Amino acid sequence: MVSRNRAALLRRCLEALKKSEGRETLQIVVVDNGSSDGSAQLDIDFPQAQFIRLPKNFGLTKAMNLGWRAADAEYVFFLHDDTEVEPGAAIRSPRRWMPTPVPPAACPLLVDDEGRPAPQLGALPPDGQWHAAEPSLSQPEPVEYPRGAALMMRVYVIRAVRQIDERYGQFGGDADLAAQILRAHRRRSSSIPRHGYGTTESAATRPWNEPIFCSRAVFMGKYALGFAAGLRRRLAAVAVPLLSFRFGELRYTVAGQKIDGTQT
Repeated sequence: MVSRNRAALLRRCLEALKKSEGRETLQIVVVDNGSSDGSAQLDIDFPQAQFIRLPKNFGLTKAMNLGWRAADAEYVFFLHDDTEVEPGAAIRSPRRWMPTPVPPAACPLLVDDEGRPAPQLGALPPDGQWHAAEPSLSQPEPVEYPRGAALMMRVYVIRAVRQIDERYGQFGGDADLAAQILRAHRRRSSSIPRHGYGTTESAATRPWNEPIFCSRAVFMGKYALGFAAGLRRRLAAVAVPLLSFRFGELRYTVAGQKIDGTQT
């Protein structure tokens, strides 16, 4: 889990994991991205969790890389700090949790506080738009791009590409992982029935968002979509803050820098 200044949500997430079936088999790693709200001190209440404290916000993707590298396991389960697994049912042995044959990655069905499927599935190239899985989902289904709010992966998949591409900054790292799976394995990730729930309000749900446009430009330039395609997306990332008179962000999008906290 990566968290920054959301101590209450992180506490709830850790409490749910603490009650999970198979807790004794889990290695919980929390990467604190420069919090100033006391999040880093939660290790007192959760001594069995490993906390990695960063001096400032280095962005989600870099923090995810630090987290999975600290894990000593065959599988890594990425969780957003506003996602809670259902006590006693969410995390079992990955070989039981994932379908057969075992895919490179799998994601649980996420629901909101009212029990309704939450937006968690996107398309490639990423566009910041999400839709919910079918509420009638009872068996694992292949998906193209599952959101990183709850995503279990086989570690060898990440090691095969060395790391999650940190050029994406705050958004897009999960899209890159999905693309790597499709390219290398010609198989999609799987979405499986409900095993957790989480809030859905996020900057990633807003399509006109500068970091998302920058991430999309990186994606399109990387995956054989051509220099021109990446350039068009970069220009779009520049145009949005320009037309909105947000000149503080403009200097970063012009330079192609990540708007994720590393520039402050």
